[in-house]
Amino acid sequence: MPLLVLIFFALIAPRVVVAILWFFTRWFDGLFASILWPILGFIFLPTTLIWYSIVGNWFGGGWSTWPVVGLVIALLIDVSPMGGRRFGRRATD
Repeated sequence: MPLLVLIFFALIAPRVVVAILWFFTRWFDGLFASILWPILGFIFLPTTLIWYSIVGNWFGGGWSTWPVVGLVIALLIDVSPMGGRRFGRRATD
């Protein structure tokens, strides 16, 4: 049950989850060669950054079928178009 709550929270506010993991755990240690990649992931693709760290920590860094499927889903979540919801409906006269 706590895992489901964490997954729900990660989908709602991925940047908050990344910040909490960064400041209060050692979750990202040793996953990236440079500090630049986590910063760029935090700004542009936070769900993908979380999934990449899950693969590095839980799957041992091996990119088999399920980690790649998860990566594709995370990318789709990050780049999904939200333009209609952000700007509202435009009135057509």
